[in-house]
Amino acid sequence: MARWFFPYGGKAGASPMRGAPALAAQRLVVRYPAAGQPALRDVTITVPVGARLALVGPNGAGKSTLLKAAAGLLPIAEGQLTICGLPPGQCPHLVAYLAQRGEVDWHFPISVRRLVVTGRYPHLGWLRPPSREDWRKADAALERLGIRDLAERQIGELSGGQQQRALLARALAQEAALLLLDEPLNAVDAATREVVSDLLSDLKREGKTVIVATHELDRLQADFDDALFLLDGRVIGRGLTGYQEADAVLNGRLRVTA
Repeated sequence: MARWFFPYGGKAGASPMRGAPALAAQRLVVRYPAAGQPALRDVTITVPVGARLALVGPNGAGKSTLLKAAAGLLPIAEGQLTICGLPPGQCPHLVAYLAQRGEVDWHFPISVRRLVVTGRYPHLGWLRPPSREDWRKADAALERLGIRDLAERQIGELSGGQQQRALLARALAQEAALLLLDEPLNAVDAATREVVSDLLSDLKREGKTVIVATHELDRLQADFDDALFLLDGRVIGRGLTGYQEADAVLNGRLRVTA
């Protein structure tokens, strides 16, 4: 059943550790509840602040699992994982997680503007209503994604590309230091692809760190600084050069030579 993800507990988060990477994993193992085999195994990676990292691999490779673990939505079975030097979940205001569009209940009776302002909740907690400044930041995010004119639409009335922009606007409204984006370019129109590409460049200039699960191999060098290749829950390569694109994602054969 589709559901909303709010990866915070309604309380102020800890401050990031000075000089710590945006994300660091050491021999990380992540297992879904009641699952026999781990979805991620022996993953070691460091992502510096300000990087744009693509997570590349076929379905079931572990891309979404890594993002959810970083967002504090999945427990760590073994190894270590830190976000800005802290355990996942201790700094929810610093981490914005964008789930795949198919995991959202688009029939939920909420307007686009109200969806976007929920990005401010990690700063507010559960009981404090959004302030005028919170609404201003939500409106600015809508404007930035080019959907200010859709603010009062029910979210289910949007096209696929517009829905993706609304979710991205919600992530921007949070003003997080680390953005975790799960397939933001999946089944969207060309205009939205261009908007997302420009946004990734803007976020880098602003010093934000972005980790994106993607199948868009042709955009790797244009949109990212680095790439992590995953297969069957394991890291099989890293870097923007030395991979063979043909049939890699569809057939689950990422042949990385870098």
